[in-house]
Amino acid sequence: MSISILIVNRKARFKYHFLEYYVAGIELLGTEVKSIKKKKVNITESFCKIINGELFSVNMYIAEYEFGKINNHEPNRIRKLLLNKKELIRINKKLINPGITIIPIELFFSKKGYIKMKIVLAKGKKDYDKREILKKKYLTREMKQFFN
Repeated sequence: MSISILIVNRKARFKYHFLEYYVAGIELLGTEVKSIKKKKVNITESFCKIINGELFSVNMYIAEYEFGKINNHEPNRIRKLLLNKKELIRINKKLINPGITIIPIELFFSKKGYIKMKIVLAKGKKDYDKREILKKKYLTREMKQFFN
């Protein structure tokens, strides 16, 4: 089974400078897995937090499974992310610096069929950085139109 990307956080690349990437497993319930397979997930507003030495994904929306009945899950519950202890320690040391946060950028299936999340240590961009990116996009679009 090849890796297939399910969900991408497109806003994150615009809002943050990416520093380090990690791939984490997610502790999910059965109805959550079924909803993710149907692509009823939103990770644009989510972020990650270290609580008691463990990493958690906060504010990730997974829609309730339509056939779940009483076994359904809460859509915005806090979900545990699975990383090695060394990686958690390394991330925790980096978070001491002000302005650095952990953002999920991708949700995908691994080769073994597990749902994984690609997270990144990120630092927020300033407004002038964002304006500069928009200018570059506009200029490249104009150049393509002019030469075509």
